[in-house]
Amino acid sequence: MQVGLFGKKVGMTQIFDSAGQVLPVTILKMESCQVTQIKTNNTDSYTAVQIGYNQTQIENLNKPIKGHLQKSSAKGFKSFGEFRVDETDGFKLGQILTVDSFSVGQKVRITGLSIGKGFSGNQKRHNFTRGPMTHGSKNHRLPGSIGAGTTPGRVYPGKKMAGQLGGTKVTLKNSEILYINSAENILVIKGSLPGKKNNLLKVQPKV
Repeated sequence: MQVGLFGKKVGMTQIFDSAGQVLPVTILKMESCQVTQIKTNNTDSYTAVQIGYNQTQIENLNKPIKGHLQKSSAKGFKSFGEFRVDETDGFKLGQILTVDSFSVGQKVRITGLSIGKGFSGNQKRHNFTRGPMTHGSKNHRLPGSIGAGTTPGRVYPGKKMAGQLGGTKVTLKNSEILYINSAENILVIKGSLPGKKNNLLKVQPKV
């Protein structure tokens, strides 16, 4: 049984494959993760493995987290995440998780926060076309009509308008691992990944 890991985005570069093709890749520095809780159907009505990441000094934690970590004899972690599994027999409290659980060529799901781009108009946010730029037109980048008048007398929910662009949770479902460095706990993933440098990413095996 295999669960995922949490790591930070180091940046992008490019490598060459055996055929000499250039491949864009993203480098991930994975966190030192440890199993802090095992959830079963008897205790939690579902099966999952909770892992701690974002390691810190134990003195910096509050009493509830310290008490939670004492049950698994885990190190000082201030962040936690969990992964659903079918069976929990292969896991034990305090178990250390590294990139060795993954393999080169494996497909994984990667979840993270996309780059926030602030308040954006319709053209940038929804790829709308602009109005005519000549012949006295006053409508260049305006949204135009957003609904009828008396009926329905309101704007329907979900209307595409200007607003916050980016900064949302994004999941890539078919990313491929090209290289693993066990000594440095590094994964090299094909293609681009969500977020900027140092963005936290959740990497889990593809179901």
